Amino acid sequence: MPDSQLIGILIAAMVAGVLLFRLYTVLGRRTGHEPQNDAALGNRAPSPLRDMRGPAAPDVQTPPPEGACARGLLDIELADPGFDRDRFLSGARTAYEIIQKAYGDADRLALRPLLSAEVYGAFEREIAARPGAPERMTNIIDARIVSAELSGKLADITVAFRANFTAPDGAVREVADRWSFARTIGASDPNWTLVATAGDFA
Repeated sequence: MPDSQLIGILIAAMVAGVLLFRLYTVLGRRTGHEPQNDAALGNRAPSPLRDMRGPAAPDVQTPPPEGACARGLLDIELADPGFDRDRFLSGARTAYEIIQKAYGDADRLALRPLLSAEVYGAFEREIAARPGAPERMTNIIDARIVSAELSGKLADITVAFRANFTAPDGAVREVADRWSFARTIGASDPNWTLVATAGDFA
């Protein structure tokens, strides 16, 4: 009798093991449709302002910075050999497009992980106060790095943008903005954050 009970327990354990393995293979498998999660920021997609390593995007062609800006970029490059200024500028252009679209759509969920608390608050107030449909960015005319500074481990880079915006009635105007992005070098989070804005609010 004890032998038959032992055999029954072993069979039950084997069946349970097979079922658990099958559940794992189904639930643990990626189908290709899961959102990519950034645990540090709660993003559902990687930030466009990652400190990317590699060649710059081919559409980024701006004159090299001079003076204090060039020295600031050099300080950042020396502190973080993986930093690439052209790649950063390409990411900044993409971020500008994404943030302007999210602002136009009043998509607070998309805005929050890309902005500092102060800048997010400013965007939130603008969204709440605007009377109707906002202007929409149609294209970036120019983007260039105009300021760079390394303070301790904190890297701060300002990019000047010129872009065309179209109003709901079809009127087009040129907008000039200066956006500052910051990141702590050596931090586990590779994302840059928009920490200050100046210029026109589209």
